[in-house]
Amino acid sequence: VQLQASGGGLVQAGGSLRLSCAPSEIIFSINVMSWYRQAPGKQRALVALITSNGNTNYADSVKGRFTISRDNAKNTMFLQMNSLKPEDTAVYYCYAVIKATRYSYENNYWGQGTQVTVSS
Repeated sequence: VQLQASGGGLVQAGGSLRLSCAPSEIIFSINVMSWYRQAPGKQRALVALITSNGNTNYADSVKGRFTISRDNAKNTMFLQMNSLKPEDTAVYYCYAVIKATRYSYENNYWGQGTQVTVSS
């Protein structure tokens, strides 16, 4: 199973982007899903997470600007990013805890990362 992230790009400050993340094949279930980001020279940090029943949590730096959501029927997660700032520039990674088949254990999966660049 691979997680495929998409939707990154170049945007001016104040603009918006929407990231998507989904597994590359049909899977049994997904538990928690989240977005992380890593800026140059910095450690990867949690941006937002969403549980299987829709509970969410956000980093203080993105509260009120970013919204995480998921479509459980399509096993897809989204990150709507509004009022983007230059300091949001980073590679964004999706992460999910996936049970691939009915008989498998849950495992952790990372997406390949998608670049978000916000110009001032």
